[in-house]
Amino acid sequence: MTTDESADDGPDLTESLWNDLLEDTRAVADEYREDGWDVAVLEPTDIAPVDSEERVGLDVTVSADEYDVVAGLVEDGDVTITAADVYYRPLAAEETDQRVALAVERDDDSETAILVPLAYDITACRSVFETALLEEQLLVHVLADPDDGWVSFSHDDPSLFLEESDVRAWDEE
Repeated sequence: MTTDESADDGPDLTESLWNDLLEDTRAVADEYREDGWDVAVLEPTDIAPVDSEERVGLDVTVSADEYDVVAGLVEDGDVTITAADVYYRPLAAEETDQRVALAVERDDDSETAILVPLAYDITACRSVFETALLEEQLLVHVLADPDDGWVSFSHDDPSLFLEESDVRAWDEE
């Protein structure tokens, strides 16, 4: 995960949040495995808003190996993602523009889960989330290289990825 660090900010809050999220992700993965599920855990190297003719949402860049696992599961038809859970970690929204969440993409029939930890700057992602709220769909695109394709996961309640104060602030403008 790319992070910004300022010498004047003291401890790097973004890195700390990311590390906590990865720990939580591994714990959730362990719970699924204990229940007999097959689990793929992604560790993104970058997460960025995207708003192009090809796609809108959050681009989640992962290693080529991780992408191959996800693409192999979904594109080969062995796994059909029919449900998702979003674990959002509330933060003091007035103190930071960073948001963190864990999206668990599930195929309940095959008992397969793909865990996608997300950290994003709400200011940088604002237009993507505003569009997602209007359209009632946030797309999360997993990719290694956009020229080689991507796998998209759809979430019909984008507010699960936001602080309530984010949505209220946008409504007031």
